[in-house]
Amino acid sequence: MFGKLGITELLVIAAILLLLFGGRGKISAMMGDMAKGIKSFRKGLKDGEVDTSQTTSGALVNEPINVTPEKEKTKV
Repeated sequence: MFGKLGITELLVIAAILLLLFGGRGKISAMMGDMAKGIKSFRKGLKDGEVDTSQTTSGALVNEPINVTPEKEKTKV
């Protein structure tokens, strides 16, 4: 399989591998950031149950939100 690859193909493959895994390039830094995000996500899952019955505003999830403008509220 690899016997048919010429020097040009090998150089292209080497360049791609160097970009992906080499030094402190942009791609390797991005992969490190992704790993940190995954670790934080897993840590958040281990921390315990999250109360999903309330949103950040404190309103219950099942309650409807009134978005009627004030002008239309007085017409009714």
